[in-house]
Amino acid sequence: MAESLPITSVWLTCQIPARDQRRGRYVRDTSSHPAKMLPHLAAHAISTYTAPGDVVFDPMCGCGTTLVEAMHLGRQGIGVDIEPRYTALAEANLTLATSQGAPGTATVLTGDATGLLDLLPASAVGQVSLVLTSPPYGRGTHGLVQTTRTGVRKRDHLYADRERGNLAYAGWSRLLDGFATILSASYQLLRPGGTVVITSRPVRRQRDDLIDLPGELLAVAQSAGLTPVERTAAMLAAVRDGQVVHRASMFGMMAVRRSRDDGIPVHLVAHEDVLVLRRRWKSLSSGEPRCSHSESGCPMGSSCHPDA
Repeated sequence: MAESLPITSVWLTCQIPARDQRRGRYVRDTSSHPAKMLPHLAAHAISTYTAPGDVVFDPMCGCGTTLVEAMHLGRQGIGVDIEPRYTALAEANLTLATSQGAPGTATVLTGDATGLLDLLPASAVGQVSLVLTSPPYGRGTHGLVQTTRTGVRKRDHLYADRERGNLAYAGWSRLLDGFATILSASYQLLRPGGTVVITSRPVRRQRDDLIDLPGELLAVAQSAGLTPVERTAAMLAAVRDGQVVHRASMFGMMAVRRSRDDGIPVHLVAHEDVLVLRRRWKSLSSGEPRCSHSESGCPMGSSCHPDA
């Protein structure tokens, strides 16, 4: 399935810079989170796979991008993050969204998502229409650049919590195992026919060691019982007159140049893989209702019907 799953579309999610996507919509300290989802990516997924009033869940919500975009689109958001610093940041972003007249509502909880079913109320089971998330790729990202008298320095490029439960510091095998546990619990939260959207990209532990993280996550999601239905590409670069305009950081470009100087054919990252999976409908003989939406209003269209 992983090899035959087609790329079905390209999401033009970075046609304006990320800072402009967030400006005025998120509190200023949002920039301190080291791995933020693009608001336009989150909004596209939410508007595509849910209807107004639906429940959208992010088990690793960070600064709350998924929740904020869900609120502005009239959905109900639920988020969990292990770091109190970031759930406080998410709360501030939710408060801002409410003050701006966002028609939806959202709640954020602090806790370890590998114990998800102990964190959320039992009433949430079977109610989620969309799980939208991205796992940490490691303990650090490119972060932000600050110019000083002595040179250029990074800031906000590390997760703060180094405790055992934080998957950013877990190591590769434990990261995948932890994500599998989270997806298995999320499966129980999904309504029948509900959707999971995972964003990720290939990563390098070493310059010459490219890891197919999207492929690894696809296998993990399938092991949790989810059925792959789409694989899309979300742009991290602008497209102008048929040309790709990179939005890579200075550190990203420097890393590529060093690798190429060493004979390693590294390229700048221009997109994220987006994996779309679904919880299957049970057979009609089970007596389970097909869909909570009307046939004409269902965002999934014919996909809401059980497989033959």
